[in-house]
Amino acid sequence: MIVVTGAGGHLGRLVIGELAARVPAARIVAAARTPDKAAGLGVEVRQADYDRPETIETALRDATKVLLISGIEPQRARQHATVVDAAKRAGATLVYTSAPKADTTEAALAADHKTTEAYIKASGVTYTILRNNWYHENYERAIVTAPQLGAVFGAAGDGRIASASRADYAAATAAVLAGEGHEGKVYELGGDTAWSLAELAAEISRASGKEVAYRDLPEDEYARVLAGAGLPAPMAGIMADVDVNIGRGWLADTPGTLHEIAGRRPQPIGDYVRSLLPA
Repeated sequence: MIVVTGAGGHLGRLVIGELAARVPAARIVAAARTPDKAAGLGVEVRQADYDRPETIETALRDATKVLLISGIEPQRARQHATVVDAAKRAGATLVYTSAPKADTTEAALAADHKTTEAYIKASGVTYTILRNNWYHENYERAIVTAPQLGAVFGAAGDGRIASASRADYAAATAAVLAGEGHEGKVYELGGDTAWSLAELAAEISRASGKEVAYRDLPEDEYARVLAGAGLPAPMAGIMADVDVNIGRGWLADTPGTLHEIAGRRPQPIGDYVRSLLPA
């Protein structure tokens, strides 16, 4: 059985859809904290609450492969360890969604991923690590509001971002789960082309017909902009730090691995922009 944790979320649901095109639905289990959120996927649903280890044990029974989609809670490194331990006891191969260059980057967002990767490697579980670059969808709000604001805001300077769509990452993840020969591998995944926030602003201008510029801000000022837009202050600081690290080249690499594993060209950022904005 292939067990997908976090199956009620955006990525989890997409992975299950991609998996169902590759393996029989009877081999797929959707594991979610709230099972109702994973309903309608056409596969077996089990409860898996990262804070209740007994539910993880039950969810992973008869698992041969387990997808651990990283959580978002403050205690996620501890929660991840619970799943790693359960996968090891089940004798399953663990596939983990991590962050780019998790073991070397200084980005605060990647700290828990670094901890989890180290725990996985020390646990003795058979593993594959998928270091997903940025998602196009992370910029959805910025894209749809930019024509009215006349600007895209950030603190990344000329840094470049090799993002891809959530669906692209789901396709690669499903290919790893359904395939063989990925054991012990750490894959850096991202789009085929990296772009700057100034180039994103230009794409928005072309798609919307309105003048949009990129406004590069100091880190602390950008954090205040994010907080003013409704992001909790601690997360606003983390996201501003992401931009600073983008400026240092954190998300710029384009190794082509996502394209190769998924077997398709990742969606370019311009296509994503045009999907959100009226012609």
